[in-house]
Amino acid sequence: MSGTLTLPAPAQHRVFGRRAARALRGAAGVLLLLVGWQISVPLVGMSSYFYPAPSDVVASFTDLVRKGILPVYFADSMERYFAGLIAGALLGVVFGVLIGLHRTVAVTLSPLLKFLFAIVEVAWIPIFVVWFGYGWKTIFLALIYVVFFPVLYNTLLGVRTAPQILVNALRSLGASRWQVLCYAILPSALPGIITGLRVGAGFAFRGLVFAEMVAAKTGIGYLIFEGTQTQQTARTIVGMVVMGLTWLAIDLCYLRPLERATIERWGLTVDAEQRT
Repeated sequence: MSGTLTLPAPAQHRVFGRRAARALRGAAGVLLLLVGWQISVPLVGMSSYFYPAPSDVVASFTDLVRKGILPVYFADSMERYFAGLIAGALLGVVFGVLIGLHRTVAVTLSPLLKFLFAIVEVAWIPIFVVWFGYGWKTIFLALIYVVFFPVLYNTLLGVRTAPQILVNALRSLGASRWQVLCYAILPSALPGIITGLRVGAGFAFRGLVFAEMVAAKTGIGYLIFEGTQTQQTARTIVGMVVMGLTWLAIDLCYLRPLERATIERWGLTVDAEQRT
């Protein structure tokens, strides 16, 4: 018996058809926005500094790529982002499990964790600059901070809400603590962990852009800031577009496949395609 559920051919065609229809509607919406934007430029009658046309943005994008600026900035941003995301997620899962396994520790630390979670990374970046200076280390620590707490909180919640009946059943069969953790607690906490990862990934992406505005001389965030400072608004919009497209790619290529390979495959949640 295969471990992977395969939809019948008609169902696969229906799913593909829904996805294609949504993609076409999305593309039509973007096209309509661009056409309206281009038409509005002569009607507004403002300089390209205040209101650049789509053609100005395309020209700026081409210039940035031709000079090699955009590829370098993009690579630097992605290196910082994934390094901070992975480190913050790993620390969040480890500490979430360790704290969640001990009720007294969880109750004791809960107010402190909520207090720190409420302090956004924007407030920490100036302090990190004072402590560590401008550059990679400050951005890396800021991203770890912003990822750590959502993952920690959701992991902790998942561990604390694991079905006690499963834990007791395994213990009655002579399972060790490690076996209880691997076969009962972690699978039950997995939806919470994935949720925390998605939230942390989104927070980290926004935090990355702000941190690069403050503490970097390269990156998409710095490109957005630099474009405003040098009155090259088209460059700022290029950075914004790259930022949005990059997040869509991260969600489509990494986060959604992760959900399908884990909690959806194991039947722990309903596929979003089936809900819409």
